[in-house]
Amino acid sequence: MAIHSNIAAYVALNVAFLFTLDFVAVTVGSTGASLSSLLSPYDELYYLGVRAYFTEEWEKAAEYLEKSISTKETLHKIRRKCHDECSTTGHEIASKLDTEKGSSWDLWAFDWIQQQAECVKFCVGREVTPAGQLPVSTDIEYEFGTRNPYNFLQLTYYKLGKPQKAASAAHTFFVANPSHLEMRNNIEKYRRMDGVTEEAFCDREGTLEKHWEVYDAALLAEGSSDWSRAVERWQECVNETLKQTDECRAQCAVASQRLPEDRESFRGIYENAAALSLSLLSCKHMCVSLVSTRPGRISPQEDFLPMQLEHLHIAQYKAGDLKGAVQTLRSLLLFYPKDADSLNNLQLYSESLEGDAEAQATGPSQEIVSYVTRALAEKKLLYFGMENLDFEFNDPDLWTPEEVVPDSLRENWREQREQLNEKLKEGEKVLEVDDSGFYAGGPVPQVGVTITMDDEAMNGTNRVVLDGVLLPSECDSMMQLASVAASVGDGYKGRRSPHTPHEKFEGLTVLKALKLAQDGMVNQSDARLLHEIGERVRTLMHSYFRSHSILYFAYTHLVCRSAIPGHQEGRLDLSHPVHVDNCILEPETRQCWRELPAFTHRDLSAVLYLNDGFEGGELFFTDRDAKTLTASVKPTCGRLVGFTSGPINPHGVTAVTAGRRCTLALWFTTEKHHRDMEREEAEVMWAAEGLAVVKDEAEDPESKLSPARRGRSQASRGRSKERERVTSGRDEL
Repeated sequence: MAIHSNIAAYVALNVAFLFTLDFVAVTVGSTGASLSSLLSPYDELYYLGVRAYFTEEWEKAAEYLEKSISTKETLHKIRRKCHDECSTTGHEIASKLDTEKGSSWDLWAFDWIQQQAECVKFCVGREVTPAGQLPVSTDIEYEFGTRNPYNFLQLTYYKLGKPQKAASAAHTFFVANPSHLEMRNNIEKYRRMDGVTEEAFCDREGTLEKHWEVYDAALLAEGSSDWSRAVERWQECVNETLKQTDECRAQCAVASQRLPEDRESFRGIYENAAALSLSLLSCKHMCVSLVSTRPGRISPQEDFLPMQLEHLHIAQYKAGDLKGAVQTLRSLLLFYPKDADSLNNLQLYSESLEGDAEAQATGPSQEIVSYVTRALAEKKLLYFGMENLDFEFNDPDLWTPEEVVPDSLRENWREQREQLNEKLKEGEKVLEVDDSGFYAGGPVPQVGVTITMDDEAMNGTNRVVLDGVLLPSECDSMMQLASVAASVGDGYKGRRSPHTPHEKFEGLTVLKALKLAQDGMVNQSDARLLHEIGERVRTLMHSYFRSHSILYFAYTHLVCRSAIPGHQEGRLDLSHPVHVDNCILEPETRQCWRELPAFTHRDLSAVLYLNDGFEGGELFFTDRDAKTLTASVKPTCGRLVGFTSGPINPHGVTAVTAGRRCTLALWFTTEKHHRDMEREEAEVMWAAEGLAVVKDEAEDPESKLSPARRGRSQASRGRSKERERVTSGRDEL
């Protein structure tokens, strides 16, 4: 639908569109096609596939899961086709709207919109069942948004003996879930299977995310100073971003919409139409966030399109294409017309083009002009709805001009924008703040334990190295436990490390140690010592970091990494790449996303060294860029490294190039419902045998929290209740 100079007509036509479409969705009759030949609801197919999966009907599970994926893709294609076919329907009426007034104008406007709505509904109805046209639940949207169908498919195909298809599904899932270690391990296993070729490791959803593939290629070309290629890639990235945004907007326009649930608050046809129209426009603007969010992320990359234009004009300048740089820079100025750096660059480019009047006068890209013009017109309507109709709208853009926002909303809007801009500009200053609620420097309540390194020595915040936590004999006992785990196998089966193919990885939990003791494979005293050491570490962490809440064990893991002989020459990787324990670190933007699949409930982390005498294996800390080294810790028996689990403490482990490195890794949480249930199961089993276990009997102070701490605890619980991925519990082969 074209934007007319008559704003009133534009408002009314948009207002009417969704309202009429909602009624047409109910009233337009069948097209006469047989329901069996029409497209079924993809959510129903998905439910059938998941049900077959859990009953281990693998053939049926594969069939329904694949159908759900292909049906969703087909539905989107049908919607887009119908959107394009019906875009000009009723336009012969448009000329009358500039001359008609009053009720006649309303009738003509509704006639135009109803013709378009009937066209869309008839078009979709020819190929999709009525049930297939209904909106799916937010649960289904989440499942497909996180690519969980491929999580089920990878094991389904493995069970069917089809490793090539299993590898493809695993890779597709992993692209959107890069921190899913089990899937990473599965992929490594698939690579070693007979019959699996490199072609299997392609992203089946890649066409829907092509702009990110091109974006990464552009950064790569820019990093290698291949400016001609960088220009090509950045231009392609801009085009793909516009294309994906347009596709998303088309889906908003054609997909079924719901009337607001609180219909009583709307008194009539115009009020309902306004609510639906604003919902449509809000959906279209949400496309900005959706397109600028990487697979596997929840939060979008700020200023995604303007940022691409900034990279593009610099690449064009470096490549000698000054005319192109002028056009791109003028396009960027449509978003930020008063940006001093851009204006200075434009003057520089113009001076360099002295004598070439045509190049100096080059205007902005027409695609960007249309994009910005349309966005501003729609933002005015959305902010009007916020001011006058209590409509909720979250503007996804930082570049929105202040004059578009009504005066009554402007102060709050200005404060929000200033806060966002300060975060982007200040960078490192913002990152240095630890808002975890923990404060290093408390007492060390264990005799013989000394502080070797504190925050100052480690160039960071909320970090500590304590020595003397274990006696040499206790280290020997733990190493004996680790040796048994390596010989009998545990949940990791002595597999290659999930982080590098150059090391072997073995692990042992408290519950597994107890069961080995019951089988007579290890001493009961050693298994209980493993438990007791954990309690010892919890006491130290609780005291030193001055926790105002009880600490629960989130996970305890005795883990060893062994260098694989013959696989160390020329090695450049790490034993454990730089990461953050409770959020997903994105070094290029210095952001850390506290979202699944990260362990968002973790509050404190601890690593207790059990041995030395190996090469490498040093724990180190970095800045958020994952490159700037701030501290490193040499391993020795009984040395404990403790730190808060959040973005203030990115860390990794250097490659173990010879020997075997063993540690006890522990994570703690203040959220009781995220406590380590395996550990508690072991405690119950010991109690049933009449064996007491050493436990920190610190009182649970939840009822005594200060208001600030209580607020944080409640906020943490809110985060922990984020919808979790539906998993099979079997995604580890």
